[in-house]
Amino acid sequence: MTNSGNSKSYDLEERTAKFGGNVVSFCKTITLDTINKPIIVQLIRSATSIGANYLEANGASSKKDFANKIFICKKESQETRHWLRMFLVCQDDKKAVIKSLTQEASELSMIFNKITQTLRSK
Repeated sequence: MTNSGNSKSYDLEERTAKFGGNVVSFCKTITLDTINKPIIVQLIRSATSIGANYLEANGASSKKDFANKIFICKKESQETRHWLRMFLVCQDDKKAVIKSLTQEASELSMIFNKITQTLRSK
């Protein structure tokens, strides 16, 4: 499902999966060295964890379990932004891709933050 005025998908399962895949594809373009290898590992872990935890949230056994998984999605989105920021330092030539991925991670973080706030207010 998409909003006609916005090309971004509001299907979070699809959106988080696509984001994780885009991060993996980006990381495959990086030449491994001793500096960026640990960043790649951390970035892939955090970026792909967003979608995995969202799927777990949708299958949660309780409201508390759901809220916990959504909060983890928010934290992983924020962590992903951090690792992308580290790549800005060591991958100057890929700035446009990194900024695009960072924007999506920021948007996902805001979405999960809003869900978390809504759950707390109930």
